Amino acid sequence: MAIKVVVLDRDTLVQRPFDFHFDHILEEYGNTLPEQTAERIEGADIVVSNKVFIGAEHITANPQLKLIAVSATGYNNVDIQAAKAAGVTVCNIRAYGNESVAEHAFMLMIALMRNLPAYQRDVAAGLWEKSPFFCHFGAPMRDLNGKTLAIFGRGNIGNTLAGYARAFNMNVVFGEHKHAAAVREGYVSFDTAIRSADVISLHCPLTENTANMIGEAELQQMKPGAIIINCGRGGLVDENALVAALKYGQLGGAGFDVLTEEPPRQGNPLLKARLPNLIVTPHMAWASDEAVNRLFDILVENINGFMRGEPQNVVV
Repeated sequence: MAIKVVVLDRDTLVQRPFDFHFDHILEEYGNTLPEQTAERIEGADIVVSNKVFIGAEHITANPQLKLIAVSATGYNNVDIQAAKAAGVTVCNIRAYGNESVAEHAFMLMIALMRNLPAYQRDVAAGLWEKSPFFCHFGAPMRDLNGKTLAIFGRGNIGNTLAGYARAFNMNVVFGEHKHAAAVREGYVSFDTAIRSADVISLHCPLTENTANMIGEAELQQMKPGAIIINCGRGGLVDENALVAALKYGQLGGAGFDVLTEEPPRQGNPLLKARLPNLIVTPHMAWASDEAVNRLFDILVENINGFMRGEPQNVVV
């Protein structure tokens, strides 16, 4: 009997055909609204979802469901306990975008240290044309050489970024959890990381412990002119406090690829600020051509591996 595979948000994937090595019926939807989920996954043996929520009610209603293949690293869009109780396997995608995200964070870091957006603005405003010199002296520019980078999140992305930074002769430290009882070997305390860093880069998940881990108090403790990068998750930083710190000159710059609400249909303080030392990108750090193709290859292999009895990247 053919296996029914339903892809709920196909438009988030690279447009290549699925190469499944088993008899199957494939149903693909570009995007799926919450009220459409139940109808679309009815009778499915395998469901592929990037961000569409699969809840207990969906799992209970489909006793034939065998696999939920999450086409992302994060799997908070699946009721994991319900899947486990029903014997449904959940797989995710791992280590596909280490270089892509780390390079994006590094791009934001160097662009802000060199104040690239401010100089682009000055050139567009004609200030260079009016300069009495061959150059235009505008916003301060700083070298990465010799500066301290504090990374929160010591997974594959954090370690990849650390390698790039060390190649530029930066001093790299890894920050401990905010409320940790002790500092692990190879880490510095949260407060030490906040106070000593010229650049802070966030690559940790959003949890109860990390939500707003950097707020007004932490921003005030940072070095004057320090830069903060967030390519982790929206909600790690208090966005209103961040805008205030940028406007009042406490921070040298901020580069964010993630916001608390995505897409930001209700607006966002970072989008309204329009500051020359703030760069916001639309959650695309992960999406280099190489990374999206790796993700797709891993997704297909997760499904093929499961069907031949060799599951990989299993969450439950």
